[in-house]
Amino acid sequence: MFDIGFSELVVIGIVALLVLGPERLPKVARTTGHLLGRLQRYVADVKSDINREMQLDELKRLQEEARKSAMEFESTVRSEVAGIESGVASSLRSASSAVADLESSFKASADPVGEPAVSVTRPLDADTMPDTMVMPDPELDERQLALEIDRPEPASKSSKTT
Repeated sequence: MFDIGFSELVVIGIVALLVLGPERLPKVARTTGHLLGRLQRYVADVKSDINREMQLDELKRLQEEARKSAMEFESTVRSEVAGIESGVASSLRSASSAVADLESSFKASADPVGEPAVSVTRPLDADTMPDTMVMPDPELDERQLALEIDRPEPASKSSKTT
């Protein structure tokens, strides 16, 4: 704190001894020590308060930056989702117009009697497929579909006598 050397302390001690006297010098030294300790604690408390305020300001700044980046990210995601939704909606509109065009072309190519040449009800799936149209399982390989004529049947345990 102050640049005081040992020789300067000795001079201050001698002057204090002469001015105060040997009876009051220890009491004054003790009081001075207590006051210097309080002063040091007060300075340390002020420093820690200042450091806490600086850290609090820094945390608030970081929080504000994080909030801004989150808002930017949210707006980016919302704009992307809106773009995807509009793309899907336009694809759906074009698909429905294509279906409408197909239906009108089917109606136009109808018989003179007024019945359409082809009737489109719904696509075929496994539930609506006729029993005569059995589709093989794509996971079956050729060995499972082939007839196994040459393979002998395994002997049963009852025929073995040991």
